Amino acid sequence: MAFFSESKWVWKNGKIVPWEQATVHMSAHGLHYGTGVFEGIRCYNTADGPAVFRLDAHLGRMFGSARMYGLPIAYSLEELTQGAKDVINANGFSDCYVRPIATYGSASLGVHPRNCPVEVAMLAWPWGAYLGADALENGIQVTVSRWKKFSSLAMPATAKACGQYLNSMLAVQDAVRCGFDEALLVDEEGIIAEGSGENFFMVQNGTVLTNDERDHVLMGITRDSVITLARDLGYKVFVGQMHLEELEVADEAFFTGTAAEVTPISAVDRKPIGNGKPGPVTLELQRSFFAATSGRDPKHQDWLTWVNASKQAKETVES
Repeated sequence: MAFFSESKWVWKNGKIVPWEQATVHMSAHGLHYGTGVFEGIRCYNTADGPAVFRLDAHLGRMFGSARMYGLPIAYSLEELTQGAKDVINANGFSDCYVRPIATYGSASLGVHPRNCPVEVAMLAWPWGAYLGADALENGIQVTVSRWKKFSSLAMPATAKACGQYLNSMLAVQDAVRCGFDEALLVDEEGIIAEGSGENFFMVQNGTVLTNDERDHVLMGITRDSVITLARDLGYKVFVGQMHLEELEVADEAFFTGTAAEVTPISAVDRKPIGNGKPGPVTLELQRSFFAATSGRDPKHQDWLTWVNASKQAKETVES
């Protein structure tokens, strides 16, 4: 409980309820079969108050994931947007992680979720650097997982669904057991896919490389933001297949994700990437990303949803 010790309130099915009351029954379909979809979103403290980073994009992806699984969400984008603001304010947070989730509840336990109600909730809690306190500054140690990334022909890899993360859990458990910080998953052909909860980037000769849905990856919101920022900074961005052989000669590598933000990779399977330290392109993209999340980047103010009305009202008057 210490992880969530500062969280007192949850938005559940349209209402703010005490943390202890935000429960599901042991017979819930989602508990048994992983039938649910979710998002991970960060709220950042800025000079103008707390702001949620790319809230519309995250909630839009959640609705898209739900459609892929035929899971009806009985709340609108506007209602979930307000729900995110309400749970942040109810807990008094200015900097936190927000977890919306929609999952099938209790009615039957046949594999088909017919007649099961859909429960929708939003949690919020303070969450620092996902991969460790010094990961953003010094980089992390990564291993190529023995577990393969599942094919989009098996499950929709572009959906962010609960049960799909068993694949990721197996990979990261193995990695940590072997003394690494994170895992890198490849597909059955050895093509690089993603981390257990992050998109993957390389830098070669000043070009930023990443992959897309053709390689069975989740189309990350932070991934999209970093691609945009890289192009803003004048870098060429190549989107396509990446092979492990290319990684061996890469100048830099990094992960992106809501939890991981922009985390440098210093080595893969004990082999240094470049000189084994975060590279200049990675660090510049990291600085640009945090400028955007903190509201210091005037070009990307539209990526922020202000939790309280004062900043939004000011922008409306000025426009």
